[in-house]
Amino acid sequence: MHKLIEQSITRQCKAIFPNTLNANATLFGGEAMKWMDEVAYITASRFTRLHMFTMSTDKVKFLRPVKADHFVEVIGCVEKVNAVKLIVKVEIYMEELYGNHREKAVEASFIFVSLNEHLAPCRIRYPFDLEKFTKEMEEE
Repeated sequence: MHKLIEQSITRQCKAIFPNTLNANATLFGGEAMKWMDEVAYITASRFTRLHMFTMSTDKVKFLRPVKADHFVEVIGCVEKVNAVKLIVKVEIYMEELYGNHREKAVEASFIFVSLNEHLAPCRIRYPFDLEKFTKEMEEE
């Protein structure tokens, strides 16, 4: 994995409290998406060191219900880089609070663009040579 991507990986752990549950006593999807968007934003900002915003989400998959007797780890990692957008993959892993079982519960891709001084979308001005970076990524 490229060093810049590795350095921008973001991890957050969250407890599943009653205020995060839905009517089925499992993690509310909106709360999961909020956590994922926050981690994705931090990941994108750490990678570019620019003003970034979430343009869209893609391929959101709720794989397993997360119950109250669990906690989760939300992990963001840069997946794709180009001049116009940055794609961050975010996964939520659930772990039993009083056991050793861990599995992926949710995954999604978050598409980010950069903002200019007028808060309008613009090409991403990476703090590195994008062409050289993408070539190195292909070689890995």
